[in-house]
Amino acid sequence: MLIRPALLLRIEEAALLAAAIAVYAHFHFSWVLFGALFLAPDLFMLGYLGNPRMGAAIYNLGHFLPVPMSVFAAGYFAHRPLAKAIGILWAAHIAFDRMLGYGLKYPARFNDTHLQHIA
Repeated sequence: MLIRPALLLRIEEAALLAAAIAVYAHFHFSWVLFGALFLAPDLFMLGYLGNPRMGAAIYNLGHFLPVPMSVFAAGYFAHRPLAKAIGILWAAHIAFDRMLGYGLKYPARFNDTHLQHIA
C-alpha cells in the first residue's frame, strides 16, 4: 500500500473529508446548509463554457484549498458563523472530489487532472 501513491492520496483525502465533517459538527452548523451547498463549488466548472483554458483556471480557483481556508479564517476572526460554515463545507467538497480522483485541471481538457486522466 505504501508504494501506491494514488491509493495513499485517496486515503488522505478521505481523512480530510472526515475531519472537515467533524469540525462542521463541532461548531453545530446546519446540516441542511451542508447538503444544500456541498456541490456548489462544482459551479466553477461553468468556466468551461468559454474554453478549456478558462475553464481549468476557474475550476481550479474553486477547488484550490487555500480559498475555502481563507473564507473560514476570515469568518473565524470576524465572528461570522456563516463564513466559517461555508469554508468548512467547501473544504469538505474539495476533499470529497479528490477522494474520488477528481483533481485540479490542466488546460488541455476537463478529463486531465493532477491526480489522474479521467476516462
